[in-house]
Amino acid sequence: MPGSARAAAARGIARVIQGGSLNDFLPAILANVSEPADRSLVQEMVYGSLRYAPRLEFLISLLLERPVRKREPRIHALLMVGLYQLLYMRIPAHAAVAETVEAARLMKKPWAVGLTNAVLRRFQREQDALLERVDAHPVGGSAHPDWLLEILKADWPEDWPAIIAANNERPPMTLRVNRRHQSRDAYLAELEEAAIAATAHPFAADGIELEAALDVHQLPGFADGRVSVQDAAAQLAADLMQAEPGHRVLDACAAPGGKTAHLLERANYRRFVAVDRDETRLDRVAENLARLNLSAELVHGDAAKPDGWWDGEPFDRILVDAPCSATGVIRRHPDIKLLRRKKDIDSLAGLQARILDQLWPLLAPGGRLVYATCSVLARENAEQVANFIRRHDDAIAAPIAADCGRPSGFGRQILPGEAGMDGFFYSVLTRH
Repeated sequence: MPGSARAAAARGIARVIQGGSLNDFLPAILANVSEPADRSLVQEMVYGSLRYAPRLEFLISLLLERPVRKREPRIHALLMVGLYQLLYMRIPAHAAVAETVEAARLMKKPWAVGLTNAVLRRFQREQDALLERVDAHPVGGSAHPDWLLEILKADWPEDWPAIIAANNERPPMTLRVNRRHQSRDAYLAELEEAAIAATAHPFAADGIELEAALDVHQLPGFADGRVSVQDAAAQLAADLMQAEPGHRVLDACAAPGGKTAHLLERANYRRFVAVDRDETRLDRVAENLARLNLSAELVHGDAAKPDGWWDGEPFDRILVDAPCSATGVIRRHPDIKLLRRKKDIDSLAGLQARILDQLWPLLAPGGRLVYATCSVLARENAEQVANFIRRHDDAIAAPIAADCGRPSGFGRQILPGEAGMDGFFYSVLTRH
């Protein structure tokens, strides 16, 4: 139906505006779109509009005398979709305007039909002057919220423009080869035979970067668990853990299970416990392990309250993949630009500190704890670890021998886009 793809995209964006996470509802929205081409179109419009949301919202504020965001989030979202098409998609302008206006009609908002048409056509007439004003504004020009810009400039005075640029790009599709089945070189040969262009990642030992993204079911052996999708920076956790077959291993905050699976692909351990406090997300860990024919002891529990699930026997290795602002993975999760707030950072940093303090006694003397976040903020990373070491005189930060990223306090920071990777921070702590 004309306009239906735009209406579906607007519904998804409106859910984010109202505080929902894209991962929670986009699959259901896409499932209601019958044609594969339309599903791809909806996904592109949703992700693209959210990627440039602060820019598009600033532009809408110039085009509207009275905002509609709070009282009519779906119409506000539809205007974002319309402007995104005109600015960033190859759809002919007349078709983009006509289909977006039709979407307003499908939403049964008669008053919004004329408004949508007027706003999009005014933008077409005044585009150059409007974009000059948008580009001159920090939020409009960067497509980032002002609070995040402020922190990035303070934390990364030399690198913040590159971080902003990387956050606004589409990320590459990176694979992790399951070495229980075959080597990375062998899988690269399979991809070449299947005419799928790919290269070995320079820093992730099991990583392969595809030249172009594709449906996972087109990947040789995906259903059989021979390969998974995982960013290269996330794959570095398994190397830093240095877990060996005789070890007891704890993966705290394990969901959705990518790092869990990667560790299990490396070896059979004496015991492997994966903990997460979200039961639904823990189910996803189980699903991922089942596809890969791997098993672990899955525990529904709070990493910050181990008394509820720990058996008292220390672990040789602990991975703390801490809840964080996810500011290093904005390019994969652009809804973060609308969902995250400045006040969230202190709350998350407090939670990270509690998790570290509570899990530290679970680490055996001589053991190794890897602290990881997908954040680029010092408050959650370098400062967090420095504060932890000040509180625990038996904690030592081990050096990280790596060519990727850069030293950052007692750890190493990878910024978004470096070698195609997401933004990640790692610190390795040993107990003496």
